[in-house]
Amino acid sequence: MVVVTGPTAAGKTALAIELAQQFGGEIVNADSQQVYRFMNVGTAKPSAEERALVPHHVIDVVTPDIQYHAARFEADARAAAARIRARGKRVFLVGGTGLYIRAFLEGLGAGVPRDPALREELEAFDEEHRKAGDTTALHERLARVDPESAKRLHPNDRVRLIRAIELFESTGRPAGEQRDADAKPRELALHLAIDPGREELIERINSRCEAMLAGGLLQEARDLRERGYGPELPSMRAIGYRHMQPVIEGREILANVLEAMKHDTRQFARRQRTWLRGVHGVRCFHPDQQSEIAGCTAEWLEADAEV
Repeated sequence: MVVVTGPTAAGKTALAIELAQQFGGEIVNADSQQVYRFMNVGTAKPSAEERALVPHHVIDVVTPDIQYHAARFEADARAAAARIRARGKRVFLVGGTGLYIRAFLEGLGAGVPRDPALREELEAFDEEHRKAGDTTALHERLARVDPESAKRLHPNDRVRLIRAIELFESTGRPAGEQRDADAKPRELALHLAIDPGREELIERINSRCEAMLAGGLLQEARDLRERGYGPELPSMRAIGYRHMQPVIEGREILANVLEAMKHDTRQFARRQRTWLRGVHGVRCFHPDQQSEIAGCTAEWLEADAEV
């Protein structure tokens, strides 16, 4: 199989469609936000026209109020890959969510990175309840999803309590199950990283954020609120959607939130690039190196066919 990844706004979608068309493949989405229905503009979801060119899978799987995590993605993606292979097609895993890619290629035993937004929410949750005199709320929250870890941890051990909740929220599995998971590689893959370089990526991110506003991101966020999907949902805390909330509520103007959105997207892309530097065997290309990328893909697939 072929993985096409890279930081946000690098040009993964267009390139992956070209490769899938050229090599007889179908695309399995590996973007943690594109699994949500009704969230199209802010997730840079492939358009209907793009999806008509090549079949896409694991997109529009759940509504925004459903907690989607890496364990469910692993199951959904593997099922989609099996169906693709049964049709005699190639699997192209495409997206920038490193945890999802690792879950598919190696299993969840490969490790779960920290989630700064979730940690901030859990710390605020704990502080709010402690101010009200409840010193065990965080421990009780863990006990509801991972009773075994809760038995091992003291109610005042906030660091470990937060990490245990983080593991469950990210994967859908208690910490103990993840320690027992098999971390051996399950899939052989050509891992392509698309990255135009820092300066060009910044320009691409700024242009994309502006295009999202011009393309109706604010109205999309309003529509989601009207459907009952409030700003407290994890899906609605994603970049773009969280920035629209103060505008919807009349507390901010678009010009100000646009700059914050650009900044947060650049920071997110920086973390993605850092993750990619630690991926063994990844092959990095500028998005304009289409002939080199196609040649690398052809060589990999031919070698795989010989095996």
